[in-house]
Amino acid sequence: MIDKVGKLITKIFGSKSEKDIKSIQPLIEEIKSYSSSLEALSDDELKAKTEHFKQLIAEATNEVRNEIAGLKGKLDHIEELQDADHRQLTDELEELENKELELIEQTLDRIMTEAYAVLKDTCRRFVGKSWKVAGDAIEWNMIPYDVQLVGAIALHQGKVAEMKTGEGKTLVSIFPAYLNALAGKGVHVITVNNYLAKRDAEWNEPIFNFHGLKVDCNYLFFGAQF
Repeated sequence: MIDKVGKLITKIFGSKSEKDIKSIQPLIEEIKSYSSSLEALSDDELKAKTEHFKQLIAEATNEVRNEIAGLKGKLDHIEELQDADHRQLTDELEELENKELELIEQTLDRIMTEAYAVLKDTCRRFVGKSWKVAGDAIEWNMIPYDVQLVGAIALHQGKVAEMKTGEGKTLVSIFPAYLNALAGKGVHVITVNNYLAKRDAEWNEPIFNFHGLKVDCNYLFFGAQF
């Protein structure tokens, strides 16, 4: 009886994953539309999009970052502060840093589809190029399909994106990594063993380097940052 009720509810209202995908679909169309318009750009013009995104984040957080810098300057003279004053400044600093993160998150949400389009077109431009990955020359042949963009959006939104072996989890991960690295605070991509961490870092490094990001491998994860 419970199973029948559950199936009926799902039929009427849709499953949670179906609802998520339905809400994501318009974002996929935006990414594809942006991506088509980027194909005529030169490599330098495409790279300039990354600088534009970084500037948008800087403009959105400029005021609060100045306030944070001012408070940190006061805390540098900790020996001159009373305990109560130090606690107050520390609380204020935490509040401002949380505000900065909120502003960054809002900006990233706003530019996500265009930023994903930039990386999608970067993937297209690298097709046919090869470089050493885990000691062997590997040719890049990956341009994300819609299902991989769905996963990339879900990850940025803080959701769990479950994918089977061979469905492109590594490709999916570079999109939210690129987007969130725009804030200049670094991003970690965690994988299951040292070999995969090293392989995936080397595999994706040229894509990140194209946009001025640095990639490193640290034990069980690789990361990207400016």
